[in-house]
Amino acid sequence: MPQSEMLGIEVVRGQVLPEWIDINNHMNVAYYVLAFDQGVDHLWTRFGISDEYIEDHRNSTFAVESHITWQREISEGEPYIVTSQILAYDDKRIHQFMRMYHANEGYLVATAEWMNLHVDLDVRRVAPWPTRIRERIAEYAAEQGEQPWPDEAGKKMHIEKPLFTAKVDME
Repeated sequence: MPQSEMLGIEVVRGQVLPEWIDINNHMNVAYYVLAFDQGVDHLWTRFGISDEYIEDHRNSTFAVESHITWQREISEGEPYIVTSQILAYDDKRIHQFMRMYHANEGYLVATAEWMNLHVDLDVRRVAPWPTRIRERIAEYAAEQGEQPWPDEAGKKMHIEKPLFTAKVDME
């Protein structure tokens, strides 16, 4: 897939480091989260949520939910691109979707869905976005244009016909 067909807006590029490889000789699950988190950090910087902002305003964001899906393997030394798509936001929250693509071959490696809250660090409570940051989020959402809702977004795990389930039907 050419980069022009990758969904979302590029937020970070990287390369799979040797220490990220597990016993199965591919990127370990923990490092996908790290790579996506680095993408979040770059996105936040675009919005004005920098280290200086956090120190000066005593506001930051907290991740409250995430969901990762793995699509294809990626191995040591291979380059990747992380893109982000804003799915929704309001005065205090942002729901975004990230995709990791193999930078050379273009295939989808993994996805990450995130819900973050804007937080006042002094009281450790959710707080409204400052106007300028909310405007930058709106600009980013407009820049991404119309994109389809990701198939992976909002999924929940289940086994269609389990041999065992701990779930009790409440009917």
